[in-house]
Amino acid sequence: MSNFLEISNLFKYYDGYTALNNISINIPRGSVFGLLGPNGAGKTSLIRIINQITMPDSGSVILDGEPLAPHHVEKIGYLPEERGLYKSMKVGEQALYLAQLKGLSKSEAKSRLKYWFDKFDIGAWWGKKIEELSKGMAQKVQFIVTVLHRPKLLIFDEPFSGFDPINAQIIAKEILQLRDEGATIIFSTHRMESVEEMCDHIALINKSNKVLDGKLVDIKKQFRTNTFQVGVNTNSSVELESLLREKFKVSPADFTTVNEGLKLNVKLKKGDSPNDLLSFLINRGEVHHFVELIPSANDIFIEAVNKNS
Repeated sequence: MSNFLEISNLFKYYDGYTALNNISINIPRGSVFGLLGPNGAGKTSLIRIINQITMPDSGSVILDGEPLAPHHVEKIGYLPEERGLYKSMKVGEQALYLAQLKGLSKSEAKSRLKYWFDKFDIGAWWGKKIEELSKGMAQKVQFIVTVLHRPKLLIFDEPFSGFDPINAQIIAKEILQLRDEGATIIFSTHRMESVEEMCDHIALINKSNKVLDGKLVDIKKQFRTNTFQVGVNTNSSVELESLLREKFKVSPADFTTVNEGLKLNVKLKKGDSPNDLLSFLINRGEVHHFVELIPSANDIFIEAVNKNS
């Protein structure tokens, strides 16, 4: 998979404050790339540079094989966290106006808007003003305007803000469909469950520095602790727990199963394999639960930021 966006050695300063410190990130073509970090980490500064709202002090950005240039605006769709629709303007005329700013003819814009308004069943909103819509309704309009010109790069900053769970799922499905149709997507959010569901790759920025990046599955492997959640039915829970503590690092576990019995988190020592633990348990009871505790995106976020801080 080639890279659609290559960010190299990027620096950005504001009045002596370093907003981005030597940031290098490659975003694979046709991926959903999670751009993560605490508030004030530098994510917005990076997004503004990609959108050419501001310029870097040094470094380079290559988009689709070319140095980033003004004409690339038509290849980018940006949904900012702070939405930018004109509240007193009618939905339809505003959508048409913004579509034409992105290079669509009026007739093509109308055709594409009809497709999306029918798809979301919001045709009745055409003549309403934005200020008459709920936050979630306005969000749908903003989403449509962002994707209408079929950009090759889509940047979504907290795209589910204002949506109830059902509509958030609808928008998530549409984002993944756009990826499948060839778009490259930068997805910035604090909702780590959405990162788990949608992102192929991630980068984490903290205090203006890149802390980690790569495939999400590979990063999970880096942060795994070889800890297993086990549930065992045995005639002597006290004896089995004592034996386990002699061989492994053991702590209490709390999980739900249809069986009772001994429930523990067991961390393997260096050189031990899961089969060693499983064999040990099978010989001493009935194993009804055996699951590796894989770190979540939320766990990784917290650990990486704390280490960096």
